[in-house]
Amino acid sequence: MKSIALKLGSLAVLGALLVAACGPAATAAPTTAPTAAMAAPTEAMAATTAPTTAPAQTVTMTIGYTTSQTGSLNTESVRQAHGLELWMNQVNSNGGIKVGNTTVMFKGVTYDDESTKDRVQQLYTRLATQDNVDFMISPYSSGLTAAAAVIAQQNNKIMITTGAADDSTYKQGYTLVYQAYTPASKYLSGAIDQLMTLDPSAKNIAYIYSNDNFSTSVVNAAKTYAESKGFNTVMFEGYDPSTTDFSALINKAAGLSPDAVLGGGHYADGSTLARQISEKGLSVKYLALLVAPPEPDFAQLGDAANGVVGPSQWEPEVKYSSDAAQSMSIPYVGPTVADFVSAYKAAYNEDPSYHSAGGYAAGLLLQTALENAGSTDTSAVAAALDKLDVMTFFGVEKFDTSADSHGLQIGHEMVYIQWQKDSSGNLVKQIVWPSGAATASAVYPKP
Repeated sequence: MKSIALKLGSLAVLGALLVAACGPAATAAPTTAPTAAMAAPTEAMAATTAPTTAPAQTVTMTIGYTTSQTGSLNTESVRQAHGLELWMNQVNSNGGIKVGNTTVMFKGVTYDDESTKDRVQQLYTRLATQDNVDFMISPYSSGLTAAAAVIAQQNNKIMITTGAADDSTYKQGYTLVYQAYTPASKYLSGAIDQLMTLDPSAKNIAYIYSNDNFSTSVVNAAKTYAESKGFNTVMFEGYDPSTTDFSALINKAAGLSPDAVLGGGHYADGSTLARQISEKGLSVKYLALLVAPPEPDFAQLGDAANGVVGPSQWEPEVKYSSDAAQSMSIPYVGPTVADFVSAYKAAYNEDPSYHSAGGYAAGLLLQTALENAGSTDTSAVAAALDKLDVMTFFGVEKFDTSADSHGLQIGHEMVYIQWQKDSSGNLVKQIVWPSGAATASAVYPKP
């Protein structure tokens, strides 16, 4: 942590000499008031004149993170970074945040992780040991975050994770890793609940999913939950994340006549899977895919996007507010939903996705913990995170503090969107579950 307070002790000493030389005439009031930095004593002055209170101090703290500027995770990762950087720019533009008697500003250090674990391991080690960052934000995706989290813990760096839902990362005994997202084990449970409501006769589910850590964790939990509700698993097939041709999997699913297809992975593979399901005419009543559908770019699929459901960590239409927080007897912190959306659009000329919102929320969680701790000490900030129970524009945020799941998110809830055509034939994204948050009724069966 590097102080940016200016030490102008030598000027102060020079001023004292001038006063002594000029005598009483030099006692006239100065034309400008000294700044806090000007008032900082040198060591020599401090030896003879002890200040009655500690002078205010301004410091710049460094946040380290990587972004998939290249590779298969580029779309989601860049939006996540945009959200984080918007938060950082707003804090600095407003003069920093107050942490005890210190004003804290932030700067970011980031590198291209190329969407690979090897790069993440190298770069987070560099962030910790060479750049000596004060805090860390995770890369995008559960797989990359798993590689970064162990490095953060080993180097005593608090890491706020975003874009990283896999439960297993938070069951490794880490004490400094905190999850902003709803865990993967709960990603598709709402889709199953919705399907039961839409069609009590639906019984057969086919799972087609990416073999990455996150997606596998999601579908395993969904399969267990669905079977506990009486659904049959007629297909459970994984694919390599780099897959671009899903013909064999789609043909296999078609032969099994499922009522629903659940799965997917990240944006590149999920959008391709949705497009090919449409091109091959797979008849399925309900299609819910991970990650890709909530992205604004998904609408570029045209008719292939119509009727597709996706779990989302956040949408611009959510109703989180100070009034909602008050009804839950918890504090509301940060901007309103509308203020975040307008600021993001102004900065990046695009609608924010839930990845964008998650990046901003990660910074906001760190800010709130620092302010609550009144200290920049790692142990004090971690203790503040352990106690956190707040609502933000992103939703409720609260962490598990048990030894076996420390840092796991237990406050945040998912919403489910569906792309639908409006009266003019344009694709629009609607929240369709849970019913209390819905902006429209679900279209069922899928067109």
